[in-house]
Amino acid sequence: MQLKRTYIEGLLVIEPDIYRDQRGFFLESFHKEKYKELGVERDFVQDNLSFSRKGVLRGLHFQVERPQAKLVQTVFGEVFDVAVDLRRNSATFGKWFSIILSGDNMKQMFIPEGFAHGFCVLSETALFSYKCSDIFVADDEGGILWSDPDLAISWACSNPQLSEKDRRMPLLSQLDEGDLPRTAQ
Repeated sequence: MQLKRTYIEGLLVIEPDIYRDQRGFFLESFHKEKYKELGVERDFVQDNLSFSRKGVLRGLHFQVERPQAKLVQTVFGEVFDVAVDLRRNSATFGKWFSIILSGDNMKQMFIPEGFAHGFCVLSETALFSYKCSDIFVADDEGGILWSDPDLAISWACSNPQLSEKDRRMPLLSQLDEGDLPRTAQ
């Protein structure tokens, strides 16, 4: 397994060992002790699976009072995955990192608490998996407009399909301290 640190502290890219042969492949998508050695020391309490079609953009989402760390991976298909640092005291506050996650490369991204997260689907369909360190609470959800000009995210999909909720998200500059993830303050 290989660990790659990004320019944003705590945001990690993990490349699991993949054992391939004529039958297919095998990999460990999570092993508590091995991931702990890499610095991913969380008790994940909820697993989610998202199926989306080409051009769907989900995000940028976070939780305010119950921020979640996430370990994300594309099981099938290909997505352009983005994490935005919302930790107010971070040197990279408001900066983003992106990566292509696919069922072919099997890379994972570990996103610590205090980040907004989103992705857009590049393949015809994609199955996206993520482990969360806290349960999802709908009333605690916050977000940022995917096209916030101050963030200037270079999304890899044009004319994305969005939920009505994601179309109405505020700009980062419109959020107060209390609107950011608790760990970001």
